[in-house]
Amino acid sequence: MTHRIGHGFDVHAFKDGDHVMLGGVRVSHDRGIDAHSDGDVVLHALCDALLGALALGDIGQHFPPSDPRWKDCDSRVFLRHCAGLLHERGWHVSNADITVLAEAPKVGPHRDAMRAVIAAELGIEIDRISVKATTTEKLGYIGRREGLAAEAVVLLDRILR
Repeated sequence: MTHRIGHGFDVHAFKDGDHVMLGGVRVSHDRGIDAHSDGDVVLHALCDALLGALALGDIGQHFPPSDPRWKDCDSRVFLRHCAGLLHERGWHVSNADITVLAEAPKVGPHRDAMRAVIAAELGIEIDRISVKATTTEKLGYIGRREGLAAEAVVLLDRILR
């Protein structure tokens, strides 16, 4: 068996709105996300981690923000694409560990729903997906509630024949 590790990070600023998308889940919030797609930092960071582990670039190469096809796109489309690339190459997600960095909204009430969406999209068991959150103790742009971010780490496995 062989392994690969990937790391991803994404950040978006807030704008006027009434919700954010996190891990494929619509979360009520007093702000929206300023992004070309739906701005789901969880799925964007996860996609970058998967693409990085595969040495296939980053989400911007696969889904350029300059391309109008991706305007307001559901980020699960991006995750499905990455999952397809994994499976085509014989790789499987052993586990994914995702951290949301935000003062608000609270992630805890939505954690299991996010894990379920991600596991379903990747075709793996929910216990292979970790979603957690932290604040920045009111420091920086996140602490000032100007935006939010996420980072993801994945471990991929492939059985050698």
